[in-house]
Amino acid sequence: MHNAPDFSAKSSRKGLVAIVAGLVGVLGTTLYLLADGQHHDRPTKANTVSIAAAMEFTTQQPSQHGYIYSRMGVLETLLNVNEQGQLTPGLATDWQVSEDGKRWQFTLRPNVFFHDGSKMTAQAVAKSLQHAVDTHGPLAEAPIVRITAEGTDSVTVWLEQPYSPLGALIAHYSAGIVASGAFDKDGFVHQLIATGPYQVFEFEPPHKLVVERFDQYWKGPASIRFASYLTGHRSESRVLQAKSGQADIVFGLEPSSLPQIRNAKNVVLHTDPIPRAISIKLNAGLPQLKDDRVRQALHLAIDRKGIAESIFRTPGVETEQLLPAAFSDWYLTDLSSAADAKDKAAKLLDQAGWRMGAQGMREKDGQLLRLTMITYADRPELTIVATAIQSQWAEIGVDLGIDVVNSSGIPMGHQDQSLEVALMARNYGFIADPLATIIADFATKSDGSKGGDWGAMNWSSSKLDSLLGKLPLTSDRDEYRQMAQESAQIIHQSYSVLPVVTYTQQSAVNERIKGFSFDPFERSYRLEQLEIAQ
Repeated sequence: MHNAPDFSAKSSRKGLVAIVAGLVGVLGTTLYLLADGQHHDRPTKANTVSIAAAMEFTTQQPSQHGYIYSRMGVLETLLNVNEQGQLTPGLATDWQVSEDGKRWQFTLRPNVFFHDGSKMTAQAVAKSLQHAVDTHGPLAEAPIVRITAEGTDSVTVWLEQPYSPLGALIAHYSAGIVASGAFDKDGFVHQLIATGPYQVFEFEPPHKLVVERFDQYWKGPASIRFASYLTGHRSESRVLQAKSGQADIVFGLEPSSLPQIRNAKNVVLHTDPIPRAISIKLNAGLPQLKDDRVRQALHLAIDRKGIAESIFRTPGVETEQLLPAAFSDWYLTDLSSAADAKDKAAKLLDQAGWRMGAQGMREKDGQLLRLTMITYADRPELTIVATAIQSQWAEIGVDLGIDVVNSSGIPMGHQDQSLEVALMARNYGFIADPLATIIADFATKSDGSKGGDWGAMNWSSSKLDSLLGKLPLTSDRDEYRQMAQESAQIIHQSYSVLPVVTYTQQSAVNERIKGFSFDPFERSYRLEQLEIAQ
């Protein structure tokens, strides 16, 4: 940007010089943009697909907010994930793993260009992956020794020991490939220069992002020139955007709003299952929750079927399992719901010494069984589910308070140990192999801390730690499944995280948009496949 001329300057001659210089600068910039062919147009209704969802963003750093840039077609990874959760080529055309499992070599796709016009090289890819290792993200958890560029067309990741989930981590948005020019002097991505079919056009955090078609995209240019993203926290607002045509595609609709969408003109409702679950995180280190009989009682007291039918209006989404059936290695097929669950919950609390008091609340040693649950408004259904659970737990004598905070309050509460109970939505499909997420959420860390920000809190199992240590080392499918099943059983019986329901994504799409399809792993909005009806 050019500073406005200072009309308060004592010398009018100097002021005139400043004005002329400013005009020349503006004219030069305008001529440059026209010559470049990228920014001589502006977004209009006719050339833009508009998207509304609940997620905010504040930076262009892939490790922090890469999810929005991956979905908006800006950021790409070496590997992709198909609808069956299998790894497929991305910016890498293929990959090989050495016999000892300690060396992964990726062959890079030729003739790929970054948004600044520079060519994607092995050196740029290696630097980008190393940045992902050095920042907070899943790749930082892998036992990576070094990353090297091999000539101009391949990159090798060297491991301290075999690590089978590495391919899934490479496909995670935090490992998105950016140009060397994207980094500032401190190694932070200050301007997202990537390889996707779209590039950043307007960046107005935390609510608005506009991207523009990248004409040098390696697959060929997309059909639609611009795409805009607008954060809308309130589901009611997003419903109005869909009905009015203000937004072409609206994600994350509240179940109660679905009749409005079904009756709206020129809008089509899409319902797609996704590997995300609503779960309750318990601080097992609290005196009230240290006894696993109490945690099991809370688990049994949840009316999951009622929540699925009355709140989500989708019978069958209730679950007691952390992972959905799509992750078959981790899904417990022999798990059945307990009969007379609330009676069993009451008996477990009695056994743990929490007796029903005169006020209808459980007491032990003069202390009420009182807990505070935090949740967040980014997903409006969470506050409704929290209220339902508050009522259900009250039936067995548990006094539950509810605080609505920012979603960052859950990891913050985990870190400073202030969290008691949290209701959260956890997407287990961000990484194609859930093992890395399970390790992050439930394993004992090298510093002795137990669990993770979005997983267990102050609970651990030496048996589980042993299994999670062995799982990344095996390449035998039957052995992997056996250990995964055993791990899933231990996690279930810990009652440290209580699954409630799985999600279906409800999306409203205006009829003027053609070619819409939903990515169940939510890596991309597939903008490059869309067209605007004429």
